[in-house]
Amino acid sequence: MITLPPDYRPTDSEEFMNSLQVEYFRQKLLRWKSDLLREAGGTLASLSEGGIHEADITDRASVETDRALELRTRDRARKLVGKIDLALQRIELGTYGYCEDTGEPIGLRRLEARPIATLSIEAQERHERFEKVHRDD
Repeated sequence: MITLPPDYRPTDSEEFMNSLQVEYFRQKLLRWKSDLLREAGGTLASLSEGGIHEADITDRASVETDRALELRTRDRARKLVGKIDLALQRIELGTYGYCEDTGEPIGLRRLEARPIATLSIEAQERHERFEKVHRDD
């Protein structure tokens, strides 16, 4: 078990995906997942408070809109939890932090911003250009 110093931040001067960096991202992913699950629990509790009891049609529409938004947010969180689980699997397999297309390091700044990233910026841009070209067909 690796213990991170409390102020640890990955830097480019270290070996990429050394044990400290891997543990740093593992903990970051686990915290994110925990936050998402806690928020989802709150959403579920508010959604299960019963039917819509607003007499005024405007109030009822507002409540229905809020619920639809909560459900979309919950669905997005569910998908993110799945991607976090896949990132945690990549950590276990030793492939975390490396581009699925090229095998090159994804980069610390990108992983800080998007710890579930599976592609380097270059590969992501190629992928998006390819999708855009084929979407227009």
